[in-house]
Amino acid sequence: MDCVLIEGLRVETVIGAYDWERSIRQLLVLDLELATDIRPAAENDDLNKTLDYAAISTRVDEFANASHFELVETFAERLATLLLHEFSIPWLRLTLRKPGAVSQAAAVGVRIERGKR
Repeated sequence: MDCVLIEGLRVETVIGAYDWERSIRQLLVLDLELATDIRPAAENDDLNKTLDYAAISTRVDEFANASHFELVETFAERLATLLLHEFSIPWLRLTLRKPGAVSQAAAVGVRIERGKR
């Protein structure tokens, strides 16, 4: 199975368990690996036969702008479900980082895989 990659996608959202976090927008950085077969698109150089990473990136940003979760786990799980269904993706790996959440770390976050490879 081939993968379309989106790495270092930066979005802002309301996320966090502390009261002060509920009143600000914070940066999340996402890496996505999205399973697809690229051969049909490559055969005729046809964007309509592959995963459109620009459309997916826009949808992730829209989701982030509308979200208000306490946990990065919830954000990741809900986003993964949305992407699998809206873009008919059979499998994905999503890495979500929240920079600055722990002062001693560059970022904290989660990595999940959903679907069937």
